[in-house]
Amino acid sequence: MASDTYTGFRDAVNMTASELEKWLATAEAKDVGQKPPGGGESVGHDSGRKIIQLLHTKKGDLSDADEAHMRKVVGYVHRHLAQRPSGDVADTKWRYSLMNWGHDPLKK
Repeated sequence: MASDTYTGFRDAVNMTASELEKWLATAEAKDVGQKPPGGGESVGHDSGRKIIQLLHTKKGDLSDADEAHMRKVVGYVHRHLAQRPSGDVADTKWRYSLMNWGHDPLKK
């Protein structure tokens, strides 16, 4: 595991596993994001479930696939943060999408 991948993931994901779990159960979390053709779970919502597993996994037990997903999360969070809309973002699909990926832009 590259330590920069792990550090980047821990920096990008600012929600705890329990916060993310509670968030993913909401209607807002299920309503945002790109859904596969024919419907189903959005890419971000699926990612959120994987992030919960990653947060519960010891660093030494992470697989190559886990590391690849961590890099995907870091890339998504950084790209999405760069697209921040103006004004209050509290109740926006932009924020909700980020939260599905484990990052709450309003969290201190």
